[in-house]
Amino acid sequence: MLAFATTPELLEALQDGCGDDPSFICEQVYDLTGGNEDVTQVIDWVLHGPLLILVILAIAWIASRLARRQVERAVERFVSSDSSAATRGLRQIGIDLSEAISLDEPDPRRQSRATSIANVVGSTLAVSIWVTATILIIGELGFDLGPFIAGAGIAGVALGFGAQGLVKDCIAGLFVLVEDQYGIGDYVDLGEASGEVEELTLRVTRLRSLNGTVWHVPNGEVRRVGNTSQLWSVALVDIDVAYDSDLEETRKLLLSTTQEVCRSEAWTEDVLEDPIVLGVEALGADGITMRMIVKTTPGSQWALQRRLREALKSSFDNAGIEIPFPQRTVWVRGENDTSTGDESETIGD
Repeated sequence: MLAFATTPELLEALQDGCGDDPSFICEQVYDLTGGNEDVTQVIDWVLHGPLLILVILAIAWIASRLARRQVERAVERFVSSDSSAATRGLRQIGIDLSEAISLDEPDPRRQSRATSIANVVGSTLAVSIWVTATILIIGELGFDLGPFIAGAGIAGVALGFGAQGLVKDCIAGLFVLVEDQYGIGDYVDLGEASGEVEELTLRVTRLRSLNGTVWHVPNGEVRRVGNTSQLWSVALVDIDVAYDSDLEETRKLLLSTTQEVCRSEAWTEDVLEDPIVLGVEALGADGITMRMIVKTTPGSQWALQRRLREALKSSFDNAGIEIPFPQRTVWVRGENDTSTGDESETIGD
């Protein structure tokens, strides 16, 4: 072929059929057709026109499918390893949920999180692949890509300035999903709004508070998150006793009553550890505040706190331990009486 191309006349004929920079395929076709310029031009146009476009489309379709599949697998491994790490962390602090929670069983929250992350990342990669394929096809059709790329850049800048809030919300929502800051069913405090998460998208989080109010919070506006329902929770109970109470007896009664409640059939599955009586929390104006805590499953702490207060009230009444109420001293003066012989009376509010 090289000897064929070294002849000036044949080289000029080859350039007429394949152009000034003939490709290897065009040279082979020109050689096989015996120097037929018309056939060579048609075949070269097909190879660099419709056929090449079809090849680009096929490669783009295969690449997008493979990218989505690999992203789904990677995200699934990431979410599973994240859950395993959380379980190991709980085990290090003395909480073993291996029997109650199995990573092999389908977890709706974990699956929803994995699906959301995979859809976002997979869609981003697919869009990038198809945009690249579109640019290549436009170039093969003979259009000048310079003005097209410049126009797309200007449009991207304009869209970026006009949709800064939307982009900010979506990026923040993606990090919420990746870091698993909260999920559907968690009770969270997002600043001015707090409640149970009913819906979580890339742009907005929907909460329902205890009084039924529905809050729609853009993810980009969230500056801090307080999640009271992740991994485990704590039921914290403060109860006041009178100053003349025996604190040691009070402590024993607190512990025994709480243990009785926690070991009952209604609460044994929700209590993760034995209750702890921390002791005196405060010396108030009307009584002494005793504090105790119980580690529970996420979301069950409020119901357990209410049940413990009810049980402790009954136990204290039966043991004769007074739960104090505010005491005030009221001085009663006569209309024109400014002497020191005023009467006083102590009453309870």
